[in-house]
Amino acid sequence: MFDNIKNGQKNSKTQEGSTPSFNQIASGTSMEGDVKSNGDIRVDGYIKGSLQTKGKLVIGSTGKIEGEIQCTHADVSGEIKGNIVVAELLQLKSTAKLMGDIVTNKLAIEPGANFSGTCSMGAVVKDLKHGQQEQRQPKPEEQTA
Repeated sequence: MFDNIKNGQKNSKTQEGSTPSFNQIASGTSMEGDVKSNGDIRVDGYIKGSLQTKGKLVIGSTGKIEGEIQCTHADVSGEIKGNIVVAELLQLKSTAKLMGDIVTNKLAIEPGANFSGTCSMGAVVKDLKHGQQEQRQPKPEEQTA
């Protein structure tokens, strides 16, 4: 519908292999239920329920999620009450408040962020792209006879 035609060829942003969609829950908006997306999500409002995305999750300083979260990358400035599984990098900004368990590959926590729960890094992280689990291989010094 919104294709650009250049030199007789279509150039569409919605074709497969292009930039994934961007979704936003604005400040003052509240939702109840499960959210699933293949694209990036920004939350400045409130969600009660699970959230799953194959893209990046950004929770703004006014954003709040109560429920389970699964994503590839996460940048948190707001509040989470529930467990979060991040396949790659989880960043907790100075205004972040997280009450729940973390499973991630990499973790960055700024001074001032609040975190209450357990954290597992590099262990079993669900691969959201393929729906399979990756197992961390023990380093040679960790292997036992």
